[in-house]
Formats: sequence, structure tokens, C-alpha cells
Amino acid sequence: MAREKIKIRKIDNVTARQVTFSKRRRGLFKKAEELAVLCDAEVALLVFSATGKLFEYSSSSMKGILARYSLHANNLNKPQQPSLELQLENSNYIRLSKEVSEKTHQLRQLRGEDLNGMSIEELHQLERKLDSGLQRVIETKASLAIPSKSCVRLQGAQLLEENRELKQKVIIYLLIFTECMGLKKMAIIIVLNVINFGAGDDDGKDERGEGTGGGCSAGELSGH
Repeated sequence: MAREKIKIRKIDNVTARQVTFSKRRRGLFKKAEELAVLCDAEVALLVFSATGKLFEYSSSSMKGILARYSLHANNLNKPQQPSLELQLENSNYIRLSKEVSEKTHQLRQLRGEDLNGMSIEELHQLERKLDSGLQRVIETKASLAIPSKSCVRLQGAQLLEENRELKQKVIIYLLIFTECMGLKKMAIIIVLNVINFGAGDDDGKDERGEGTGGGCSAGELSGH
């Protein structure tokens, strides 16, 4: 037979109420003890009867648990303090922000801005910094320009050498060709023209500012 469910409401009968209170109190304390043992929790119970009698249970010291509760309740009423890690991050942020502001101000001064309020000595120091920086820039630029000039000279010498080798190959080819064709006189004319053309490239103009002249023609050779 199913047990009848009791409605949760105040018991009017005084005797029945006291009996129920005694049973429920013992059951409540038993559950509190089981909770403390099974879960390794600190449990404290305070119960006042209808007549004002105090009943209590604590898994350890009642005063210690109540003191801990009071401290926790007081901390809840205070604004939460930031953690130590957050405080350190805020401190680093403030320090870095200050450094960035100072470096930005110094950079603006190096650009000739924000000079108001600087003393004569501070202006002299700024001038020395700018002179030193300019000197380093000039030295670096010069060190980069020297290899470039050397490179240009080397390339020019290589081109002249390639030009000489090419002229020699052309002369040899023309001599072989004209020799095969039986044109010895024409071969001499062609070789002289090639040599004169190369000499014009290498030497440029003569001391009078005029060119060295073109190659010999067939008529000129025949006249000699």
C-alpha cells in the first residue's frame, strides 16, 4: 500500500508539531553529517525551535565556520580587487605607454617640431645628435657608392675586351672568306676598315677634336 504524501503546511496540533520537529531535526542533522563525511565539506547548522530553543551541528568548530562565513560575507560587499596578474599587466601597459610617448616626443624634436620650452643646452645636445646622425648617413652612402663605381669600371673593361675579341673573329672570318674567293686586295681593304673602325671606338677623337676618319676605300688603295 502506497504511503500517503503529507502536505507541507503548518501543523496545527502542538503535540504533533513537536514530534515532527524532533524527527525532522534529527534527520536533518544526520544528512548534514553525511554530507560532511562523504564530500569533505565544512557544514554548520543552526536551528531554533518554536519555543526559542537552539539546536546546532557543525562538522568542525562552530566558531571557526561562523568566522569564515562572516569574512566571506564582508568580501561580497566589497568591490572585487583585480588579480595580481592583471595588476602587473596594467603596470606594464602604463610603463610602455609612457616610453612610447617620450620616444614620440624625441622623434618630433629630431624633425624640428615641439622645440618650444627647450633650453639652450638642450638645443645644443639636439644639434649634436643631428650632426652625428648626418655624418653616419654620409659615411654609409659613400661606402655604398664605392662598390658601384668599381662595378661600372669592371663592366666597361669587360665590354672593351669583348669588343676586341669580336673584331679579331670578324677579321679572321673575312680573311678566310676573301682568300677562298681569290679577293686578296679586297681582304686588305676590309681588314683596314675594321681596324680603323675599332680605333675610332677606342680612342675617340684626336687632339684637334676631329674624328680619326673612316676606313680606306677601294679607290684610295688603287690610287697608291
